[in-house]
Amino acid sequence: MRISLKKSILTFSAGGFLSAVFLLPLSAGAQDKILNILYTGSRIGELEPCGCSPKTEGGGLARLSGYILKHKGELSPYVLVDAGNSMPEDTPQGRLKADVLLKSYNTMGYDAIAFFKRENAFPKDFLNPLVKKYDTPVISKDSRPEVVERGGLKINISSDRSALKKGRLNILLTDKPSSEAKSIKGWDVIITSFGETLDEPVTANGAIIVSGYPQGKELGILTLLFNEKGKLVKSGNRWQPLGKDIKEDANVRSVLNEYDAKVAELSKEDDRKTASGSQYIGAVNCVVCHRPFIDDWMGTRHSGAFASLVKVGKSQDPECVKCHVVGFGEGGFKGMQSTPELVNVQCESCHGPGREHANDYSKPMRPITESVCLKCHTKANSPDFEFQKYYDKINHK
Repeated sequence: MRISLKKSILTFSAGGFLSAVFLLPLSAGAQDKILNILYTGSRIGELEPCGCSPKTEGGGLARLSGYILKHKGELSPYVLVDAGNSMPEDTPQGRLKADVLLKSYNTMGYDAIAFFKRENAFPKDFLNPLVKKYDTPVISKDSRPEVVERGGLKINISSDRSALKKGRLNILLTDKPSSEAKSIKGWDVIITSFGETLDEPVTANGAIIVSGYPQGKELGILTLLFNEKGKLVKSGNRWQPLGKDIKEDANVRSVLNEYDAKVAELSKEDDRKTASGSQYIGAVNCVVCHRPFIDDWMGTRHSGAFASLVKVGKSQDPECVKCHVVGFGEGGFKGMQSTPELVNVQCESCHGPGREHANDYSKPMRPITESVCLKCHTKANSPDFEFQKYYDKINHK
């Protein structure tokens, strides 16, 4: 028979959850079983936080692995699963990320990793060798369910809603939103990678529905307590923050450092290419006519934006560089070797390419609007951004 989930569900506060859950077996019968489901999903290629804001610096593969290593004893027995949509986009840098992600998941001992839209965007002749190399327990339409046993419980993990197994704890990994997952019948636990944030689990049709935290900022921990007859009697879910207080796993950090070095090589190759015909001229040319404005700019954080990347070792990571220089990826900054005059957030970062204006002063530069700022001051990177407040800091006096 399918394990029943019709008993009451208890959710514990973030501060008291661990002590409460791990005391559950002490007050239960000797035959009772406990299981922790550690879950991630919707990582969308985020290997570690960018560090642009203290409010969004949580997460990262090295911290995730470090937390699991340190708390392995108290978390056991547990299963570790990723609900998918965790891969980056298919670009040269994205392929390096895909390798790092699967290698890190292998190091952590993931029991199941779902492949959905983002994973399937990669060509099979690229992804399949990686899956084989890192012995990845892939869950997809082309694979069979993963069956594992932990703490005396037989667990069936699948992404196929028709792949239920009687007499087992059935865990479904899906990319559907929780609103659609509510209509799925027969499963005990449903974990989504749609990208939504569920503060508390959703229950429907006897299932507990949870969602991987976007970008891996936090680790989901769903704790289940079963009685001697295999029925779920209590459950609790909490989010484990992955902040700076979490000691990183040195092995995963090493993998990330290797990735940074490879990304730097990609950037160096582009930097060695001779820049020609660029529409960007750099602030060094703007100063000829706009000295007062340049003096104002020198007093802003924009003028030293690149140094902040150097400080954290990300000065050659394209995903970071693009918002700390002029015209990256658009015929502007390539690197410090070929285009040093375009380093930092300069006039043209906000006002657009200036060559036409320099050749004919009657042609106006682009006015500053909120949409211009939002290209870099995104919610993820700049959660406190308020257009007028930030504009006042850089507005020319």
